[in-house]
Amino acid sequence: MIKLLRSQRLLVGVVHLVATPGSPRFLGDRRAILRRASDDAMALIGGGCDALIVENFGDLPFFAERVPPETIATMALALQSVIEVAGGAPVGVNVLRNDARAALGLCAATGARFVRINVHSGAAVTDQGVIEGRAAETLRERARICPGVALLCDVHVKHAVPLGGGSIETAAADTLQRGLADALVVSGSGTGSAPDIERVALVRRAAGDAPVLIGSGLNEANAAQMFRYASGAIVGTSLKRNGAVDEPVEVARVERLRRLLDGLGAKA
Repeated sequence: MIKLLRSQRLLVGVVHLVATPGSPRFLGDRRAILRRASDDAMALIGGGCDALIVENFGDLPFFAERVPPETIATMALALQSVIEVAGGAPVGVNVLRNDARAALGLCAATGARFVRINVHSGAAVTDQGVIEGRAAETLRERARICPGVALLCDVHVKHAVPLGGGSIETAAADTLQRGLADALVVSGSGTGSAPDIERVALVRRAAGDAPVLIGSGLNEANAAQMFRYASGAIVGTSLKRNGAVDEPVEVARVERLRRLLDGLGAKA
């Protein structure tokens, strides 16, 4: 996965899990969770995604850090289903809101190859309260149980305000140089919201040669602009029916975005 991160125009499709057991919106049908995950994964891979990432998106409201065992167990089943559909394409996991330890455990158990960590370095004020990065613990646990797993780490993540201020450039440099992230993720203010292009450019300059991915809001209208600075994108909402986050993935939307990205010229 680390080698793939270095490629241009990387497209990572998001498999948003519907509510899992124990969460307020769980509807009681465990099989439906896996069916939807497999169907969305099939559409994303069939449309041309290079990699997939599985998130427990339906589990609102999120725990700030440690999620309960039933969430981890369900995500393990979903990951296994998605890995089977992916046909060798890398599959990763993001345990919302910020349970990096559970994500690493899932990689160790299922063979998933990367994790997204929303707050890896520093701290942020979020709708779950204050979340502190645990880079020291995460790097040591990765070395212990899944040393080949890549860490995709957000900088000034969505649905949050960085605690203590500081520029996004400084946060990007710290996340790479002191947090030892493998790639940086830049998002907008919320789910489906694109980052300002100026923010992406600032992170790109601070990141040097490290991969920079768009973490929210990428779509057909803004992809060319975003990929002036980013090397990849994690895309969910715009690939759904009618561009609505709770809808299923539409393979035609994935195909159109893939064609658009393939048609872009080399980055300057």
